Amino acid sequence: MNNEWLDTVVDARRDATARIVVLDLVRPDAVEFPEFEAGAHVDVLVDDADGLVRQYSLCGPPHDRTRYRLAVLAETASRGGSLGMHRLRKGDRLRISRPRNRFGISGEARRHLLVAGGIGVTPLLAMAHALEASGAEYELHYCARSRGDSAFLDELEHNPRVRLHFDDGPDDQRFGSATDVGRPDPHTAIYVCGPGGFMDFVISSALAAGWPAEAIHKERFAPVEDADAHKAGGAFRVRLARTGGEYGIEEGQSVLDVLLAHGVDAPYSCQQGICGECIVRVLAGEPDHRDDILTDRERADGMFTTCSSRALSPILELDL
Repeated sequence: MNNEWLDTVVDARRDATARIVVLDLVRPDAVEFPEFEAGAHVDVLVDDADGLVRQYSLCGPPHDRTRYRLAVLAETASRGGSLGMHRLRKGDRLRISRPRNRFGISGEARRHLLVAGGIGVTPLLAMAHALEASGAEYELHYCARSRGDSAFLDELEHNPRVRLHFDDGPDDQRFGSATDVGRPDPHTAIYVCGPGGFMDFVISSALAAGWPAEAIHKERFAPVEDADAHKAGGAFRVRLARTGGEYGIEEGQSVLDVLLAHGVDAPYSCQQGICGECIVRVLAGEPDHRDDILTDRERADGMFTTCSSRALSPILELDL
């Protein structure tokens, strides 16, 4: 993992809901944080001893470099990441990476439609802050099971550009793709984040209504396929263009697994095909894309995720 870790201190902690904790981080030396663009996330070293790293979106105003804000949902099937974050208290120290972003605001759109499900509001909240500050046209649709499950209501419910949708509320305020997403508009970009089923519904509804895939921007917190699906498939070989190294990839191995085992300095972070840190370019061969982050255009341009994708050809040549 190619991280330059930043030391931080928990300056404030509050329980936004029974399952969501909001953490404000500051630098112990009082210097400013690196700049970030709305939609960015950081790696968090939750457990240094075990090397447990998780990714969390920055949800505070991007112009405020004095602190980074994270909101973390306590997952019932947590492998230690979210529960470790919930145990943090004011004054605790935490190491994070510099921000990275593959979910930024489109520079081509005139209007921005933000659709959040549950904890998926975190990167979209930062986008709303940035769009508000720039005077851009936007709407934020925040969907949750109930008011009690919704974080940040104090700063959202009085904003005329925000629409709240609760599963247990009246029918007339529930989210509807036909009314709330609407018909395709060439000047509008859609941004979607939340649980997998919610995202699939919003995206498939938009595509069925005629929205082009290029207009829909998404960020998932978990891969569509499980890790075993990423590593299933026949054997192939990977050739590195810069060094000439060639390695066999067997079923049950990822390209990234093999490269790291042979000491190759390959980029990576989440190892699930959702953060984009491991992307490299394919110079020859036919990839079998199994990520959920690259667009069709990026795939056509030769982009490839080493942690989750495989090959349909006997050999892939990578720009490494």
